[in-house]
Amino acid sequence: MLELKILNRKKIKEILALIKKQWNADFKTELAFLMNTQNKIFLVNKEVFNLNLEKLRINSIGLYFGELKNNELRLSIEGSQLIGKSAKLNTIKLDEKQAMQWLKGEDIDIKGNYTGFVILKYENDFLGTGKYKQGKILNFVPKVRRFKYNLEIPE
Repeated sequence: MLELKILNRKKIKEILALIKKQWNADFKTELAFLMNTQNKIFLVNKEVFNLNLEKLRINSIGLYFGELKNNELRLSIEGSQLIGKSAKLNTIKLDEKQAMQWLKGEDIDIKGNYTGFVILKYENDFLGTGKYKQGKILNFVPKVRRFKYNLEIPE
């Protein structure tokens, strides 16, 4: 059985405060927040609680939103797409070469006044979050979601 805890309003407010602090984004949703034993956060429609899930073997439920670790929130790719639209801080616009590097799973060298986790954007697409550290953005794109093919990186 999947061990998910339904987060109470206090915990949700803490998560929303982290979002406000890190990205200066106002995120409002009617979705329920769930957290597993690895501190991964999932968003689900509240109607899911009307279903009898006891007899089902469930690996995950809802949309994987991000992971809470050391009082920081690392957004998933989908989480960055939800938050990125309203983020006013720690958002980096990548050029085509940088976007291709990111999609291949590589870290990106970049200078700027950023802290902690940053949201990465290429044109109108949000590509996920990375951790800014000493002039680099550390890549957290899961291996199964990386481009495996030899992409031509523009000069």
